[in-house]
Amino acid sequence: MSEVWGEIPRLYPIRHTFKIKRMEKSKLITIDNYLDSHYIHRSNWLRAAVLGANDGIISISSLAIGVAAASSTRDPIMLATVAGLVAGALSMAAGEYVSVSSQTDTENADIEREKQELKERPVDELNILSQIYEKRGLKKETARQVAIELTAKGALEVHIREELGINEISKANPIQAALASGMAFTVGGVLPLLVILLAPFKGLEYWLYAFTTVFLLILGTMAAKTGGSSTSKAILRIVIWGSIAMGLSALVGYIFGVNVLYYL
Repeated sequence: MSEVWGEIPRLYPIRHTFKIKRMEKSKLITIDNYLDSHYIHRSNWLRAAVLGANDGIISISSLAIGVAAASSTRDPIMLATVAGLVAGALSMAAGEYVSVSSQTDTENADIEREKQELKERPVDELNILSQIYEKRGLKKETARQVAIELTAKGALEVHIREELGINEISKANPIQAALASGMAFTVGGVLPLLVILLAPFKGLEYWLYAFTTVFLLILGTMAAKTGGSSTSKAILRIVIWGSIAMGLSALVGYIFGVNVLYYL
């Protein structure tokens, strides 16, 4: 260890040396916790949650704005919003479950195929595994030895990971995705519903647009912080596309100019 620290002043600026030493003393990185400071293990549920919340905010706000533009009272807007919130949350959860389950089915089918190939052509599979490690930079002899040792330890596991790219982090989880998406949609959809309840009816669509933009800013910031990505890029993506959706919805309401009460 002393030799490693002896190289740090040459490799890093002095101001980082003490910071690195403090980090080493405060938390020892091991095979059990090395992913704790990374974000990749959050990708599955974070994707579903951001999609659900974004869809909840934008779709419910857009629906309310479109109805508000063609309505003279608050009741039709409330009715449409609540119906859209319930239907949207259930549809979002069901859609996530079905789509991610399809991914899981595909993964399982490939795993079964890999089992069969290992049973029928073990030598070919070993050669393929060796070539994979060669392409990653190992020497031919080293790659062969690594392939042999890993195959002896667990042939199916290593082939699933190296050939198919399936591991504990990337493996699809339908229940997790469905719950994250449905709950996030509900939370996102409730926000514009609160605006409809509390904001003045006159100019309601403008109140919705303003508050929805704020909600999208908050969502973009939270998503970026949780995923460790650029805050500005996340905010721009969400706000721009959300604004387009709400603008088009309001435009439809103004173009048709239908009094909703006439049909109720």
